[in-house]
Amino acid sequence: MRSSLSLKWISKDGKLLLSARILRTFAYGFLSIIISIYLKMLGFDGFLIGLVLTFTLVNSIIFTLVASFYADRIGRRKMLVLYAVLMSISGIIFFFTTNYVALIIAALIGTINVTGTETGAFLSIEQAILPQTVTDSKKRNTLYAYYNMVGTFAMSVGVLISGLPAVIENQFGLSEADSIRSLFLLYGIIGAAVLVAYLLLSKDVELTKIEIAKNEQTQVEGLATSENKRKITKPLKQTLSPKSKKIVGKLSALFAIDSFAGGFVIQSIVSLWFFTRFGADLSTLSYIFSVAGVLTAFSFLVSAKIADRIGLINTMVFTHTPSNILLILVAFSPTLPIAVGLYFARMALSQMDVPARQSYIVSVVKEDERTAATGITNISRNITQAISPSIAGSILQSVSLAFAPFLIGGLLKIAYDIALYLNFKNTKHTND
Repeated sequence: MRSSLSLKWISKDGKLLLSARILRTFAYGFLSIIISIYLKMLGFDGFLIGLVLTFTLVNSIIFTLVASFYADRIGRRKMLVLYAVLMSISGIIFFFTTNYVALIIAALIGTINVTGTETGAFLSIEQAILPQTVTDSKKRNTLYAYYNMVGTFAMSVGVLISGLPAVIENQFGLSEADSIRSLFLLYGIIGAAVLVAYLLLSKDVELTKIEIAKNEQTQVEGLATSENKRKITKPLKQTLSPKSKKIVGKLSALFAIDSFAGGFVIQSIVSLWFFTRFGADLSTLSYIFSVAGVLTAFSFLVSAKIADRIGLINTMVFTHTPSNILLILVAFSPTLPIAVGLYFARMALSQMDVPARQSYIVSVVKEDERTAATGITNISRNITQAISPSIAGSILQSVSLAFAPFLIGGLLKIAYDIALYLNFKNTKHTND
């Protein structure tokens, strides 16, 4: 237990990645709250604000695609360093100018995250590296749990920082917009700190071994011995074997369904529902989502322990399905306390599949395929999740259909759970 708490089983590179994750998600926490408000204060209309936000999502998709297929050729460390530099530059641009074209460019190049959760290229590369940073392969599930837990906690703290402009405004007599602008400078500084963490990474984060199969049977079964491997000086372009393509293709399709369903019940939609259904004020909502975030963060550690006992797929399905039943029940709650209680129970379970999912993806493909596999599956989630919130928002305009986003999201997610279990319950994975 003591050894686990000291994190001695995580290499220096692993600890640097955790540090970068904490810094980055902390920045995403306050940025996701302030960016739309700031653009509104500058006088931009809803269409222009939406365009900026859309370009941040386009950036996420493009950068993840590039990372998926070229990070191992260019170098994982170099790619992370490049994205950190662009993150810092985007914050500086937002701080120094209000020119709309410049802000569009910053959104397009800057790895700006506005969703409140991390979905960008950093995530795919780091998920591929993490298995190489544990001294004990049995700790891999735990590492993914820590990775998600610290990110969730950091983002929650970052959300609280979004209230800092009010203090700056009172102390220094700045306008509201100028007070908010100071947080973009902080975002740029944090980007520079993330850059330092990546510069300190060792060569061990790179892909240095390629599995070479001796025959077709070895390729199909995904087996490798020391004689099948050779050292290389430069990583090759990432490709997936026919077997891995089939697995990743199925997973991507299923994850796309899950993410589309999740888009119906993102935090902003749930917040709007609590507000319109029960008249919950902003103060009440902040407490609700703060507690929900804490429950989610701790659930990641529980997820790792469950996965070690019953397996990754079972953990994903058997924790996710009850959470989706609770999600549907939230929509039909007669009072706010009951709705909040059910929502808390749901949030204590709903994200337990995340570290299990991340660990599973890297366990069913070969070492040199991990970056591509994590990138492709993340892209499938990003694209579909961008569609459903607008549908949910339209539905919520009708009071009589206010329950529909929860019902649609919950039923689709249950269908995803069933399909995932039926397709992958017998798929073998490795812990090496």
